[in-house]
Amino acid sequence: MTDRPQTLRDLKASGYRSRPVKQELRENLVARLRNGQPLFPGILGYEETVVPQIVNALLSQHDMLFLGLRGQGKTRMLRMLPALLDEWLPVVAGSEIHDDPLAPLSKMARDLVVAKGDDTPIAWVGRDDRYHEKLATPDVTIADLIGEIDLIKHAGGKELSNEDVMHFGLIPRSHRGIFCINELPDLAPKIQVGLFNVLEERDIQIRGFSVRLPLDLCLVFSANPEDYTNRGRIVTPLKDRIGSVIRTHYPASRDLGVQIMEENALTDRPAGVRVHAPRFLKEVVEEVSRLARVSPHVNQASGVSVRMSVANFENVLSNAERRGILTGRSDVVVRPIDLTALSAGSRGKIELALSDESGEEDTFLTRLVEEAIKNIFDSRLNAKMFLPAVEAFNAGKRIEMGDAVSPEAFLKEIDSIKGFRKQIEALANEWEPEIARSSAGPELQVAIAELILEGLYSHNKVNKKRKGGNAAFGL
Repeated sequence: MTDRPQTLRDLKASGYRSRPVKQELRENLVARLRNGQPLFPGILGYEETVVPQIVNALLSQHDMLFLGLRGQGKTRMLRMLPALLDEWLPVVAGSEIHDDPLAPLSKMARDLVVAKGDDTPIAWVGRDDRYHEKLATPDVTIADLIGEIDLIKHAGGKELSNEDVMHFGLIPRSHRGIFCINELPDLAPKIQVGLFNVLEERDIQIRGFSVRLPLDLCLVFSANPEDYTNRGRIVTPLKDRIGSVIRTHYPASRDLGVQIMEENALTDRPAGVRVHAPRFLKEVVEEVSRLARVSPHVNQASGVSVRMSVANFENVLSNAERRGILTGRSDVVVRPIDLTALSAGSRGKIELALSDESGEEDTFLTRLVEEAIKNIFDSRLNAKMFLPAVEAFNAGKRIEMGDAVSPEAFLKEIDSIKGFRKQIEALANEWEPEIARSSAGPELQVAIAELILEGLYSHNKVNKKRKGGNAAFGL
């Protein structure tokens, strides 16, 4: 920082010109677009839908409201906006509200500039320190957001008529930066009214002071749709003052959902057990969330977060890892039997309709998993491909699967079904050739066999009995 201007004199000599924060965001955005740089790295599926809305709003120099159901990346994108600010910003040293040295607002900064002139000390603020965020809760007050008289300063000898007795809230402390309010509808209506002047006239007033602070701010908000809960709503005049409302959404396709799930889940397992996750198992996990988003038994106004897929995927990986630890295997494969661990990651992430809340959550989740397996089975296979296996089960064949059944014992059981093992080996080499060639190849075959058996069960071709984490197929 020593190479940057340290006094007002140096700052003027450097040719520095201050600019409004929205102009700063706009110009840096344009530079990124021209250079082909990503605006929201790690955010997938919004390239053609949400991102253009945000770009247009920033080009229009609007305040923004991100509106969407839970788990749609609203807060994550809001916290990426500071990347569009300049890396460093000069402020009057000691200023609580990042006063512009060339146009100070607070009394403290104005007095300092008058007293020291060109010798006024300059400090430099990084872009991350120019973003402030507040979660809206019913106990948030105007004093938290705007400011209040500081009675401690008054007790210290400052007169109530002196501006120095004021304590600035989060909004003035975000001067020349970005201020975010998360879950805006939860903010009490009378507090929302207090934001009117900030949004339209860009100023604040504290108590009875006649001081007017023309703040330079970009205000951003997040909210769920108004029908999400009965907790609150955004008052209409406040919505009218927000320039652009950005609608977010869930992944448009299963493949995109799997990609998001893979990038956000904890997949690095340092316990000495290598866990392989076949693509079809990832699709099943994502399909469970997608089915929940259209189920009439789920409160769709609440939504089904992407976090459900992430948590479920982590749990099925952990269940396979646990099996590897207990059996002493260094390579394990996630199998359909591991989907029993999915319930713990789903509880609390879906809100059942009132008529379905009487202890039926786990039963409902089990049905979702079975339907998800059927959909993935049908997208990849056909029950007619396995007629010899169906005939064997109809003739009395019985196969058990579970953590206690070793892959070798399981495969030995299916060897008695004509052609079944060859079909499984062919699918393993086609779907997951890398895993098939590794020491986890036999368990991959078990995973595919389990998918087939579950698929045949979903088509009423074979019977299944489940007991705890184990299952038995056959009569």
